[in-house]
Amino acid sequence: MEPNPVIIASTAKQTASLIFLHGLGDTGHGWASTIAAIRGPHVKVICPTASTMPVTLNAGFRMPSWFDLRTLDATAPEDEEGILRATNLIHGLIKDEVKAGIPANRVMLGGFSQGGALALHAALTYPERLAGVMSLSCWLPRHAHFPACVKAPSDVPIFQAHGDCDPVVPYKWGQMTASFLKTFLKNIEFNTYQGLTHSSSETELKDMRAFIERTLPAAT
Repeated sequence: MEPNPVIIASTAKQTASLIFLHGLGDTGHGWASTIAAIRGPHVKVICPTASTMPVTLNAGFRMPSWFDLRTLDATAPEDEEGILRATNLIHGLIKDEVKAGIPANRVMLGGFSQGGALALHAALTYPERLAGVMSLSCWLPRHAHFPACVKAPSDVPIFQAHGDCDPVVPYKWGQMTASFLKTFLKNIEFNTYQGLTHSSSETELKDMRAFIERTLPAAT
């Protein structure tokens, strides 16, 4: 993870934090303004950038990546060591927010594509209750280790979103992930966006805003 993540905070008192993770080849700047526009002024937005590394899927070209992607085949071996290392980095960001005075249950994780996969993995393996997780156009990494490695409470709110025309991360991966999560978690929301490819949309952002407002309300 590169130092100095993009941080957007308003002049209002910050009582919650939203850590959002970009997709393969992107940076923290890619989503920062979009996420900042759908959260309340009390929510600090943190968008870190992954370290640059060679990515097997892209013929070994170096680019920002949370872990190595070897292939987009559901049965292929994964970069387990890299996934666990990245998960520890995200857990460290959560702990930094807790040290700064934001309770863990007021910290939300989110991400798109590879970042969404990491957000889901990090949220489910974090030992304290988080506010929730937004996983967009993604899958659950290391799924064979679940539910055995879950440390999160079974009712942690999970917002999943996927376009049904996604040519990169197949829509069926999102469906299968949601179905699998529902076997051991109680609070899964899976949203389908018709005609959407591997990207976001105004409708999806509206649904994300509603999820943020519901799980990270302004402190009274």
